[in-house]
Amino acid sequence: MNTGNTRSTASKQINMIHRLILVSLEIALALAALRASAQNFVDYSKPNSHFPYLVSPYFAHQVAPPSFGNTPRIETMLKDGKLRLSLSDAVALALENNLDLAIARFNLSIADTDIMRAKSGESVRGVATGLVQGTPGGGVGGFGSGAPGAGAGGTSGGAGGAGGGASGLVQSTLGIGTNIDNFDPIITGGMDIEHATFPQSSTILNGVNSLQQNSGIANFGYTQGFGSGTLLSVGFNNDRIATNSLNSLLSPEVDSNFRFSLRQHLLAGFGFGPNLRFIRIARNNREISDVAFRGQVIATVSQIQNIYWDLVNAYEDVKVKERSLELAEKTLSDDREQVRIGAIAPMEVMKAESEESARSQDLLLSQNEQQLQALLIKNAITRDLSDPVLASAEVIPTDTMSIPETEPVTPIQDLIADAQGHRPELAEARIDLTNREITRKAAANALKPQVDLVAFYGAYGLAGLGNAANLAYKPPNAIPLPSPTGYSSAFSDLFKNNSPDYAVGINVTIPLRNRGAQADQIRSQLEYRQAQLHLQQLQNQIGIEVRNAQFALVQNRSRVNAARKARDLAQQTFDIEQKKKALGASTSNLVLQADRDLAQAESNFVAAMSTYEKSRVELDRATGLTLAHTGIEIEDAVRGTVQQTPTFSGVAPRTIAQGQDPKTEQN
Repeated sequence: MNTGNTRSTASKQINMIHRLILVSLEIALALAALRASAQNFVDYSKPNSHFPYLVSPYFAHQVAPPSFGNTPRIETMLKDGKLRLSLSDAVALALENNLDLAIARFNLSIADTDIMRAKSGESVRGVATGLVQGTPGGGVGGFGSGAPGAGAGGTSGGAGGAGGGASGLVQSTLGIGTNIDNFDPIITGGMDIEHATFPQSSTILNGVNSLQQNSGIANFGYTQGFGSGTLLSVGFNNDRIATNSLNSLLSPEVDSNFRFSLRQHLLAGFGFGPNLRFIRIARNNREISDVAFRGQVIATVSQIQNIYWDLVNAYEDVKVKERSLELAEKTLSDDREQVRIGAIAPMEVMKAESEESARSQDLLLSQNEQQLQALLIKNAITRDLSDPVLASAEVIPTDTMSIPETEPVTPIQDLIADAQGHRPELAEARIDLTNREITRKAAANALKPQVDLVAFYGAYGLAGLGNAANLAYKPPNAIPLPSPTGYSSAFSDLFKNNSPDYAVGINVTIPLRNRGAQADQIRSQLEYRQAQLHLQQLQNQIGIEVRNAQFALVQNRSRVNAARKARDLAQQTFDIEQKKKALGASTSNLVLQADRDLAQAESNFVAAMSTYEKSRVELDRATGLTLAHTGIEIEDAVRGTVQQTPTFSGVAPRTIAQGQDPKTEQN
């Protein structure tokens, strides 16, 4: 009867536990789905907690799929099949939609996962430090290749990595040192029931020909490491054994014991420095990811500006070619009329036809270039070009180039100082140097012998029923049987100090030649010195970039002035030839030649203006001041939602739509 009640109670408890597990599973899945729908707000450096749902840490995190749709901002600029785009609009759309930025944005969360991993005592996986460069058009300048470990979307290697890096750098020792205990608590347990029959070759030991034994075991353990180099472990073991041995005093016999153990590294692995190195490296890597993303934003914004000015250049050039073709067509029509009345020779018509054909071809090439630049800008500011309305929309740049009357002069040393303080590559290299310093110290600590202080305290408890077979045998020197009979008695004995078990000691491990640790320590030191030189080299390269950008700006300013003068002279020549023709002192061919020279001068002027604008973009990039000069908030780029519209100097609203001539528009 008692057995039946016990089984019924156990069954109810099992069912209740089963229902609790199912409810916890459902809640965990619902939370995972909720987190997936709010990916941008998830801090992946923090794990799922056991509270309030016990099983949450054992379910996969759900990361929301990326958005492939364009943001609503672009819909406000699409009207009547045309995409009217200012430079500020183009950059704002790129901050929200550009796929290079969208890809790089994931690196921030990826770096967060390394922090979570490092907090458990595991080594870091590495973070991305290179630029994502999948957007064609508008190339960005620069000599350097980025921070150590940088590549096109590449990652820095962790301990035991391949050792690859940028500019000949290696960092295969990053994070090396003594082994780190797992900081996450680990609970182990096991329960089993066993029946065993052992044939006996002699009855002396157990008093029977066949020893039968029924046993049940329930063992549990707890282990956790700490940042000081301490390891805590607790073991709790229980068993129940029933046997037919004549020499066993108790059957069934109930045993219970526990042991509380501590181990502390005293030399190698001692202290927070070696044991928390991965956490510090992971946090530094997260900072590197922030800096690298800022570098990605700078590169992308610079690229968008360059693409936009290429589009403006192509758009203006089409206007120049259209005007030139109109003149050629009018001249051809006039010459045919003159031939009809016999005023000029038919040869003049043939020359006019040749000019008209050549200028038609020039216009076609210019229009093709404009279509290409329009495609490049649409690709750079959107995620999806499958919308037929967007794909077929003509892009109208609503801003044009403007050159200041006087060029502001900033001393070159001030520009270099700005670059030293703002260039992301330098910040990445300095943080990387900090990581190498952490590694260098950990490698030096790993040279020491391993000396561990160990201590434990435990106790034993025993209970059970007297063995009837043994009592019947009654040996003359039998030990008096204990009176406790149940598990509770054995368990309570653990705390009565009746059967204590404790010890203190030292374990020593001394590698006699220690060549592996010596090699790692030397290599980490060499890599650290190498990285110091690379930082200096990077500073020198950036200084050259700034000087080169400043030289290019001054040179391109002079080029604009020369192109403007050449265009004005070509305009004057063309006007003179038209007046001479009206007086009968010139021919249509000479007028067309003058117009051809004017069209080429206008195209050269537009190209010079575009090159000048791009040199200003490059100077901002080289000094690292792109975001500061445009008012771009890095938080907007991280969120992918622009709250504050960027602003740009050297930009004028286009007035050509009101009929203004392009050459007067750009003065």
